Amino acid sequence: MDANAQVTQLEQALIRQAESLAREQRERAESGKARILKEVSDKIRLAEEHEVMAAKVEAEKHVRRQAQAAETRLAAELDRLRWALTEATLSGVQLAFQELVEDDARYLAVLEQWLATAAQALPPGDLVVEARPADQPRLTPDWAQIAERAAPGRKVELNAHGQISEGGILVRLVDNRARLDQTFEARQSRQAEELARVAMERLFASAPDLGTLVHG
Repeated sequence: MDANAQVTQLEQALIRQAESLAREQRERAESGKARILKEVSDKIRLAEEHEVMAAKVEAEKHVRRQAQAAETRLAAELDRLRWALTEATLSGVQLAFQELVEDDARYLAVLEQWLATAAQALPPGDLVVEARPADQPRLTPDWAQIAERAAPGRKVELNAHGQISEGGILVRLVDNRARLDQTFEARQSRQAEELARVAMERLFASAPDLGTLVHG
């Protein structure tokens, strides 16, 4: 083989080698390009998902804040309304009691019932009943019969107290070991929660009988 043929063969071999290298580089470039595009696409997708999730979380936080604010406003309004209705109920009960006090027969019957409740609640022993100075003369004429019916078998002394009160009585043992405040103010205070419940029921339904405050 002459030198010219050898050169030609060498050139062709170099060309084939160059083409092979070019194909490999092109394939590597295509593969790298695909990988880079996939990575970029994945990053974009993850970023979008993160943004969507962050937006969702922020939206949920916003909704929760709004709901909590609405609940707080509602609770405050209900508290205000309950207070207003309770005050209105207390005022109505006080007016009803003031009217009751003006009726001797009904008022003395209520005091007798309150004395009976106290006598049952207090330990055995002689009792002292303290009434308003204005009520003592009203109770005195029938006191023996009232005491016998309300606290049978017990000595019950009637005195006057000096505290400011709409009415009712203070009942205690003679030795002061125990006492039960049956004044209107004390009974009203003890039943404050019940009055609040009644006030709320008046908002949503018909009011129950308030007679327990006077007769219970």
